[in-house]
Amino acid sequence: MTTWSLRRRPGRMLGLLLLLILGFLVLRRVDWSALVPLWLRHRQLGLQAKGWNFMLEDSTFWIFGGSIHYFRVPREYWRDRLLKMKACGLNTLTTYVPWNLHEPERGKFDFSGNLDLEAFVLMAAEIGLWVILRPGPYICSEMDLGGLPSWLLQDPGMRLRTTYKGFTEAVDLYFDHLMSRVVPLQYKRGGPIIAVQVENEYGSYNKDPAYMAYVKKALEDRGIVELLLTSDNKDGLSKGIVQGVLATINLQSTRELQLLTTFLFNVQGTQPKMVMEYWTGWFDSWGGPHNILDSSEVLKTVSAIVDAGSSINLYMFHGGTNFGFMNGAMHFHDYKSDVTSYDYDAVLTEAGDYTAKYMKLRDFFGSISGIPLPPPPDLLPKVSYEPITPVLYLSLWDALKYMGEPIKSEKPINMENLPVNGGNGQAFGYILYETSITSSGVLSGRVRDRGQVFVNTVSIGFLDYKTTKIAVPLIQGYTMLRILVENRGRVNYGENIDDQRKGLIGNLYLNDSPLKKFRIYSLDMKKSFFQRFGLDKWSSLPETPTLPAFFLGSLSISSTPCDTFLKLEGWEKGVVFINGQNLGRYWNIGPQKTLYLPGPWLSSGINQVIIFEETMAGPALQFTETPHLGRNQYIKVTGWAGETEILSPASS
Repeated sequence: MTTWSLRRRPGRMLGLLLLLILGFLVLRRVDWSALVPLWLRHRQLGLQAKGWNFMLEDSTFWIFGGSIHYFRVPREYWRDRLLKMKACGLNTLTTYVPWNLHEPERGKFDFSGNLDLEAFVLMAAEIGLWVILRPGPYICSEMDLGGLPSWLLQDPGMRLRTTYKGFTEAVDLYFDHLMSRVVPLQYKRGGPIIAVQVENEYGSYNKDPAYMAYVKKALEDRGIVELLLTSDNKDGLSKGIVQGVLATINLQSTRELQLLTTFLFNVQGTQPKMVMEYWTGWFDSWGGPHNILDSSEVLKTVSAIVDAGSSINLYMFHGGTNFGFMNGAMHFHDYKSDVTSYDYDAVLTEAGDYTAKYMKLRDFFGSISGIPLPPPPDLLPKVSYEPITPVLYLSLWDALKYMGEPIKSEKPINMENLPVNGGNGQAFGYILYETSITSSGVLSGRVRDRGQVFVNTVSIGFLDYKTTKIAVPLIQGYTMLRILVENRGRVNYGENIDDQRKGLIGNLYLNDSPLKKFRIYSLDMKKSFFQRFGLDKWSSLPETPTLPAFFLGSLSISSTPCDTFLKLEGWEKGVVFINGQNLGRYWNIGPQKTLYLPGPWLSSGINQVIIFEETMAGPALQFTETPHLGRNQYIKVTGWAGETEILSPASS
């Protein structure tokens, strides 16, 4: 073989050197910018923090944002809500990304239909809105487990929101998939995303000093190149700062504004000020009041924030609905689960209607925009359909025989560790435990969150956080003890998110002796759950139905379907399904008294209605054009020449 020798071939080496020099000189003269598409040439710098100002490229930029969560709004209404945002004078959409909905089982991702994040972001761009993305992995958002998937809790040593290996490995796989979708949507790639938030309010949790640096690096390593932000409230701001990331604040009062902006200046010096979450209202919990915030107070605070030189994001601009079982909970002194409605007393109502807040804020942002605002879309029509009476019925006990073989276990198994859904456990819904007993006594155990106890088919009471013991009456012979446990929503904020397993936690005791040999039914109530109940499985509705039970009725619509609200007077607690869509939970303790039913989920003709009722069935389902949530106002705008019409009683 001939070997290379500089001594033997000096001419060849000299020729190569001359070629390299010539190539370098040619390349220096190439206008590389000509190789960048024309539409990207002006997108080089993106959103920057310079002094007190945000700069978008070379221009001073104010962020006037509003939050809408695509997963809480029917896809058919995304455009309507975004157009209303644009018409209010806002220029930026912010949205969370819920990991638990996008990866319901390990490695199985869903970005279809109502979860099509890319379509939502691109629609915002089409309408003329920039986007700030808040991808978590934890998002809070009053969602079950703060948007984290429940299958993470299968690991008994799991430490959520830390650099615990079991958590970061799952985050890495999720971000690998998510960021491959997000990266092309960034500003510098021609998309509308101008900033990305690193986690969410971590300063209030702060269990691992290495965690936020890990999340920042996880984003950057996967191609996130836009401005990075953090977001913290007054309880966590001092501990939520991350090197190289712009800190922003969450608040509701002008008093907090002065305090937090002063702190930020002392920590990060001369930087743009941003209120990432100005809370335009608040969420509601079952059994509590409906929270409202007066529109004049909102206008006063928004004006003060902008006058202080701060950009702002309205959380929420439009709240939407916790459809299905996605709602979260709080647990400080007492456990409190969030209601189905995420109306939030926001700028738009749950159904997307205008409010007094919208009118005042539109006037305010219009006065500082410098250009005429587009006209807001017309209100979507609503209809009060005729009441319907369920005609068929299936008790839970009769339904069990159509559910296949139950899971058999010596001890109770919590919801997350059930061997279902490809080994991913059960995320939402109910779970039924059965075992046989031969004596009476005191039943005790940890039930999460609410368990209705039955002897055979007779209800004898409930076990929950406050009631941990119940007397089982004197019985004779073989008796079936049953506990129907509902996951009412995992805690979404606070230090105890690692302790959010649902169902029976540990042993169930009768007279302090652990019960054995359980039969367990997973009642997740997904669409596939109901497919096993063919029409031949249902019976005519008896005068006194055995509860819990499923009730079947139909809603006939002859014209184009419209939005409406279900009113469940006489019913006590349960869930409603329309054409397979889970509208969410109802409970007569309030404050929510109606369920929002979007028109696009109905069809002309016959619509299937299924109610799962736990304790007391009502005579009929009624429909109304207005919600019963404490806020019964929406505003009709006629011509946008200053005239408005209040269509129902005044509120905030």
